[in-house]
Amino acid sequence: MTTLLTNARLIDPESLTEAEGSLTIKDGKIAALNALAPKGATVIDCGGKYLAPGIVDLGVKIGEPGERHKESFRSAGLAAAAGGVTTIIARPDTHPAIDTPETLEFVTRRAAEASPVRIRHMAALTKGREGREMTEIGFLLDAGAIAFTDCDHVVTDTRVLSRALTYAKSLGALVMGHPQEPGLSNGAATTSGKFASLRGLPGVSPMAERIGFDRDMGMVEMTGAKYHFDQITTARALPPLERAKRNGFDVTAGTSIHHLTLNEFDVGDYRTFFKVKPPLRSEDDRMAVVEAVATGVIDIISSMHTPQDEESKRLPYEDAASGAVALETFLPAAMRLYHAGHLSLPQLFRAMSLNPAKRLGLPQGRLSVGAPADLVLFDPDAPFLLDRFKLRSKSKNTPFDGQRMEGKVLATWVGGTQVFGAEG
Repeated sequence: MTTLLTNARLIDPESLTEAEGSLTIKDGKIAALNALAPKGATVIDCGGKYLAPGIVDLGVKIGEPGERHKESFRSAGLAAAAGGVTTIIARPDTHPAIDTPETLEFVTRRAAEASPVRIRHMAALTKGREGREMTEIGFLLDAGAIAFTDCDHVVTDTRVLSRALTYAKSLGALVMGHPQEPGLSNGAATTSGKFASLRGLPGVSPMAERIGFDRDMGMVEMTGAKYHFDQITTARALPPLERAKRNGFDVTAGTSIHHLTLNEFDVGDYRTFFKVKPPLRSEDDRMAVVEAVATGVIDIISSMHTPQDEESKRLPYEDAASGAVALETFLPAAMRLYHAGHLSLPQLFRAMSLNPAKRLGLPQGRLSVGAPADLVLFDPDAPFLLDRFKLRSKSKNTPFDGQRMEGKVLATWVGGTQVFGAEG
């Protein structure tokens, strides 16, 4: 079956260009750009809207196994399709953790059965994410693990970490780490400063991120491992990141869409939907990180989708669970950066689609002939009021509830098959 998407504005994150054009899909792949309609092709008029590679979302939490009431593969897949996310890179912070080939094979099979979008899994770096004994990295790679991480459980035993990184290096495996000094971060609910003091909330210094970065970077320098910092959220961590890249180390860094579009004042009167990990930062930090994405110092933007049920959020701010759902709000939130003039659409899709795919060795994230036809058609200017109860995720903990947003996904394709189409 051949499909021609015509009258579209094509966003190419490789050449950082956008232009009017058409795209031909055949056998699940992009067959041609700006070509005439093949005989017998199904023609879809995109109405002048924007066509981009589907988002590759690195660091999504799904509740299977152990917390299916918060999010299932089915609900996460539906939310992703509605948000233009065509590939989910799922975290291993499940119950039990994804730390054995058997658990990995189970979740891989469940995801393939239930989700309309692609789901690849990361595996735990240490058994149970407890930081005491490394997992069987080789066997997990063979079973399909795409990267290794203990998520926000920082491995404090540097001997264990050095062994794991050395072994990962020998196998060419990518390790993802959370740059926070755990002693300083423990129990913190906000970023330290005047706002935290006025609200009487326990804070953590932005230096905790810099200290955590420096420790991990030292381990990378010692072992030569491939390493990705999951969330860089402060200005203090940017100079050493730039220096590490300039010195030729195989390191990349990401940040979350919430840290790019919100700041510490959004917490307001103890609104727990704004409690994320690491905590929201100052406006100066936010703008420094936005600039780092624009220049390419920070490579990847992720949703860091973390579903939490109502009971875990309806608590005093200090006690409430951290995290926010973001699969469906990822693209509209990113449009805030576009409309503010901070990032162009090609720059955004370089960070949301191309760079995560390249870092993980995936063929997605491109508008090039031969690439998988994983695509999103969207209108960056379409306004709407977000109603969290209309989200497809099982959990509704979004900080954008009730806010006016711009940017609607009109259609999503995975492997040339349409998995979402907007109503009306």
